[in-house]
Amino acid sequence: MEELLKCENLSFSYENTGVIKGLSFSVARGDYLCIVGENGSGKSTLVKGLLGLKSAAEGKIEKTKALGSGCIGYLPQQTPAQKDFPASVYEVVISGRLSSRGFRPFYSAKDKKIAMDNIRRLGVEDLIRRSYRDLSGGQQQRVLLARALCAGSTLLLLDEPVTGLDPIVTEEMYRLIDELNKKEGITIIMVSHDINSAVKYASHILHLKYDNSFFGTTNEYIESPMGQYFFSK
Repeated sequence: MEELLKCENLSFSYENTGVIKGLSFSVARGDYLCIVGENGSGKSTLVKGLLGLKSAAEGKIEKTKALGSGCIGYLPQQTPAQKDFPASVYEVVISGRLSSRGFRPFYSAKDKKIAMDNIRRLGVEDLIRRSYRDLSGGQQQRVLLARALCAGSTLLLLDEPVTGLDPIVTEEMYRLIDELNKKEGITIIMVSHDINSAVKYASHILHLKYDNSFFGTTNEYIESPMGQYFFSK
Protein backbone atom coordinates (compact mmCIF):
# COMPACT_ATOMS: atom_id res chain seq x y z
CA MET A 1 0.00 0.00 0.00
CA GLU A 2 1.31 3.45 -0.97
CA GLU A 3 2.55 5.44 2.02
CA LEU A 4 1.16 8.99 2.09
CA LEU A 5 2.91 10.41 5.14
CA LYS A 6 5.50 9.32 7.66
CA CYS A 7 6.32 10.88 11.01
CA GLU A 8 9.61 10.07 12.70
CA ASN A 9 10.60 10.81 16.29
CA LEU A 10 8.22 13.78 16.56
CA SER A 11 8.24 15.96 19.64
CA PHE A 12 5.94 18.94 20.18
CA SER A 13 5.75 21.54 22.93
CA TYR A 14 2.92 23.86 23.87
CA GLU A 15 3.72 27.01 25.82
CA ASN A 16 7.19 25.58 26.58
CA THR A 17 5.72 22.37 27.98
CA GLY A 18 6.33 19.08 26.17
CA VAL A 19 3.10 17.37 25.08
CA ILE A 20 4.41 14.76 22.63
CA LYS A 21 7.81 13.07 22.69
CA GLY A 22 9.46 10.64 20.28
CA LEU A 23 6.32 9.87 18.25
CA SER A 24 6.63 7.79 15.07
CA PHE A 25 3.83 6.54 12.81
CA SER A 26 2.84 6.34 9.16
CA VAL A 27 -0.35 6.55 7.09
CA ALA A 28 -0.88 4.64 3.84
CA ARG A 29 -3.44 5.30 1.14
CA GLY A 30 -6.81 3.90 2.20
CA ASP A 31 -6.02 3.82 5.92
CA TYR A 32 -8.53 4.97 8.52
CA LEU A 33 -6.48 6.23 11.46
CA CYS A 34 -8.13 7.34 14.70
CA ILE A 35 -6.08 9.52 17.03
CA VAL A 36 -7.23 9.12 20.62
CA GLY A 37 -5.96 10.11 24.05
CA GLU A 38 -6.84 12.00 27.17
CA ASN A 39 -7.34 15.78 27.21
CA GLY A 40 -3.96 17.46 27.02
CA SER A 41 -2.30 14.51 25.32
CA GLY A 42 -1.45 16.60 22.25
CA LYS A 43 -4.14 15.58 19.73
CA SER A 44 -4.86 19.13 18.54
CA THR A 45 -1.15 19.96 18.57
CA LEU A 46 -0.41 16.98 16.32
CA VAL A 47 -3.19 18.02 13.92
CA LYS A 48 -1.62 21.46 13.62
CA GLY A 49 1.71 19.80 12.92
CA LEU A 50 0.25 17.60 10.18
CA LEU A 51 -1.32 20.68 8.59
CA GLY A 52 1.97 22.57 8.72
CA LEU A 53 0.59 25.12 11.18
CA LYS A 54 2.99 24.17 13.98
CA SER A 55 6.63 23.15 13.80
CA ALA A 56 7.91 20.12 15.64
CA ALA A 57 10.51 20.66 18.34
CA GLU A 58 12.22 17.51 17.09
CA GLY A 59 11.70 14.93 14.35
CA LYS A 60 10.14 15.29 10.93
CA ILE A 61 6.94 14.83 8.95
CA GLU A 62 7.38 13.54 5.40
CA LYS A 63 4.55 13.74 2.87
CA THR A 64 4.59 12.15 -0.57
CA LYS A 65 3.73 14.02 -3.77
CA ALA A 66 0.26 12.46 -3.54
CA LEU A 67 -0.41 14.89 -0.68
CA GLY A 68 0.50 18.00 -2.60
CA SER A 69 -1.58 21.17 -2.84
CA GLY A 70 -5.32 20.50 -3.02
CA CYS A 71 -5.12 16.93 -1.71
CA ILE A 72 -5.87 17.35 2.02
CA GLY A 73 -9.32 18.28 3.29
CA TYR A 74 -9.63 19.53 6.86
CA LEU A 75 -12.70 19.63 9.10
CA PRO A 76 -11.81 21.54 12.30
CA GLN A 77 -13.67 21.63 15.58
CA GLN A 78 -16.49 24.15 15.36
CA THR A 79 -16.62 27.23 17.57
CA PRO A 80 -19.93 28.87 18.57
CA ALA A 81 -19.17 31.78 16.22
CA GLN A 82 -18.69 29.41 13.28
CA LYS A 83 -22.01 27.67 13.98
CA ASP A 84 -23.71 31.06 13.60
CA PHE A 85 -21.98 31.92 10.31
CA PRO A 86 -24.42 33.89 8.07
CA ALA A 87 -23.77 32.28 4.67
CA SER A 88 -25.66 29.88 2.43
CA VAL A 89 -24.83 26.18 2.32
CA TYR A 90 -23.50 26.60 -1.22
CA GLU A 91 -21.23 29.47 -0.16
CA VAL A 92 -19.81 27.46 2.73
CA VAL A 93 -19.15 24.38 0.59
CA ILE A 94 -17.54 26.17 -2.35
CA SER A 95 -15.29 28.14 0.03
CA GLY A 96 -13.34 24.90 0.31
CA ARG A 97 -11.98 25.73 -3.15
CA LEU A 98 -10.40 29.01 -2.03
CA SER A 99 -6.90 27.55 -1.66
CA SER A 100 -7.10 26.15 -5.21
CA ARG A 101 -8.35 29.39 -6.74
CA GLY A 102 -4.96 31.10 -6.65
CA PHE A 103 -5.11 34.68 -7.87
CA ARG A 104 -8.31 34.21 -9.85
CA PRO A 105 -11.00 36.66 -8.58
CA PHE A 106 -13.88 34.25 -9.19
CA TYR A 107 -14.60 30.57 -8.82
CA SER A 108 -14.08 28.62 -12.05
CA ALA A 109 -16.54 26.26 -13.69
CA LYS A 110 -14.41 23.42 -12.30
CA ASP A 111 -14.71 24.83 -8.76
CA LYS A 112 -18.49 25.06 -9.10
CA LYS A 113 -18.74 21.51 -10.44
CA ILE A 114 -16.62 20.12 -7.59
CA ALA A 115 -18.77 21.99 -5.06
CA MET A 116 -22.01 20.64 -6.55
CA ASP A 117 -20.59 17.12 -6.80
CA ASN A 118 -19.73 17.16 -3.09
CA ILE A 119 -23.07 18.70 -2.13
CA ARG A 120 -24.75 15.74 -3.82
CA ARG A 121 -22.17 13.33 -2.40
CA LEU A 122 -23.09 14.38 1.15
CA GLY A 123 -26.82 14.48 0.47
CA VAL A 124 -27.36 18.18 1.25
CA GLU A 125 -28.60 19.38 -2.16
CA ASP A 126 -32.03 20.18 -0.70
CA LEU A 127 -30.31 22.60 1.71
CA ILE A 128 -28.26 24.44 -0.89
CA ARG A 129 -29.99 27.82 -0.51
CA ARG A 130 -30.54 27.55 3.25
CA SER A 131 -28.56 29.68 5.67
CA TYR A 132 -25.83 27.64 7.35
CA ARG A 133 -26.70 29.15 10.75
CA ASP A 134 -30.26 27.74 10.53
CA LEU A 135 -29.19 24.12 10.09
CA SER A 136 -29.13 21.41 12.73
CA GLY A 137 -25.78 20.27 14.10
CA GLY A 138 -25.78 17.15 11.97
CA GLN A 139 -26.63 19.10 8.81
CA GLN A 140 -23.87 21.60 9.55
CA GLN A 141 -21.32 18.79 9.89
CA ARG A 142 -22.38 17.29 6.56
CA VAL A 143 -21.94 20.72 4.95
CA LEU A 144 -18.50 21.12 6.51
CA LEU A 145 -17.52 17.64 5.36
CA ALA A 146 -18.57 18.59 1.82
CA ARG A 147 -16.43 21.72 2.18
CA ALA A 148 -13.44 19.63 3.33
CA LEU A 149 -13.86 17.36 0.29
CA CYS A 150 -13.78 20.44 -1.94
CA ALA A 151 -10.40 21.32 -0.44
CA GLY A 152 -8.96 17.85 -1.00
CA SER A 153 -10.22 14.30 -1.28
CA THR A 154 -7.04 12.22 -1.11
CA LEU A 155 -6.88 12.55 2.68
CA LEU A 156 -9.44 13.94 5.12
CA LEU A 157 -8.23 15.23 8.48
CA LEU A 158 -11.21 15.38 10.85
CA ASP A 159 -10.91 16.95 14.29
CA GLU A 160 -13.69 15.69 16.60
CA PRO A 161 -16.34 15.66 13.82
CA VAL A 162 -19.18 14.37 16.04
CA THR A 163 -18.76 16.68 19.05
CA GLY A 164 -22.13 17.93 20.29
CA LEU A 165 -24.21 15.65 18.05
CA ASP A 166 -26.93 13.40 19.45
CA PRO A 167 -26.31 9.60 19.38
CA ILE A 168 -28.39 8.91 16.26
CA VAL A 169 -26.75 11.69 14.22
CA THR A 170 -23.33 10.68 15.60
CA GLU A 171 -23.77 7.15 14.28
CA GLU A 172 -24.94 8.50 10.90
CA MET A 173 -21.81 10.65 10.69
CA TYR A 174 -19.56 7.71 11.58
CA ARG A 175 -21.20 5.57 8.88
CA LEU A 176 -20.84 8.35 6.33
CA ILE A 177 -17.12 8.76 7.08
CA ASP A 178 -16.69 4.98 6.95
CA GLU A 179 -18.32 4.88 3.49
CA LEU A 180 -15.99 7.60 2.21
CA ASN A 181 -13.10 5.44 3.36
CA LYS A 182 -14.28 1.95 2.45
CA LYS A 183 -16.25 2.64 -0.74
CA GLU A 184 -14.38 5.64 -2.16
CA GLY A 185 -10.88 4.90 -0.90
CA ILE A 186 -10.42 8.25 0.83
CA THR A 187 -7.76 8.11 3.54
CA ILE A 188 -9.06 9.26 6.92
CA ILE A 189 -7.25 10.68 9.93
CA MET A 190 -9.78 11.42 12.67
CA VAL A 191 -9.26 12.81 16.15
CA SER A 192 -11.75 11.35 18.60
CA HIS A 193 -12.53 10.95 22.30
CA ASP A 194 -14.75 7.97 21.48
CA ILE A 195 -12.42 4.97 21.65
CA ASN A 196 -15.28 2.46 21.36
CA SER A 197 -16.32 3.88 17.98
CA ALA A 198 -12.66 4.26 16.98
CA VAL A 199 -12.04 0.52 17.29
CA LYS A 200 -15.36 -0.19 15.52
CA TYR A 201 -14.49 1.75 12.37
CA ALA A 202 -10.75 2.51 12.20
CA SER A 203 -8.08 0.34 10.59
CA HIS A 204 -5.36 1.87 12.79
CA ILE A 205 -5.19 3.54 16.20
CA LEU A 206 -2.76 6.17 17.46
CA HIS A 207 -3.20 6.52 21.22
CA LEU A 208 -1.21 9.54 22.39
CA LYS A 209 0.48 9.46 25.77
CA TYR A 210 3.44 11.85 26.06
CA ASP A 211 6.47 9.55 25.63
CA ASN A 212 4.65 6.18 25.55
CA SER A 213 2.19 6.39 22.64
CA PHE A 214 0.75 3.39 20.85
CA PHE A 215 0.49 3.06 17.06
CA GLY A 216 -0.71 -0.03 15.22
CA THR A 217 -3.69 -1.78 13.70
CA THR A 218 -6.98 -1.78 15.56
CA ASN A 219 -6.61 -5.46 16.42
CA GLU A 220 -3.09 -4.86 17.74
CA TYR A 221 -4.42 -2.01 19.87
CA ILE A 222 -7.21 -4.12 21.35
CA GLU A 223 -4.62 -6.76 22.35
CA SER A 224 -2.01 -4.26 23.59
CA PRO A 225 -1.48 -3.41 27.28
CA MET A 226 -2.76 0.12 26.59
CA GLY A 227 -5.90 -1.15 24.91
CA GLN A 228 -6.45 -3.84 27.53
CA TYR A 229 -6.13 -1.24 30.28
CA PHE A 230 -8.73 1.00 28.68
CA PHE A 231 -11.25 -1.72 27.92
CA SER A 232 -10.93 -3.25 31.39
CA LYS A 233 -12.20 -0.04 33.01
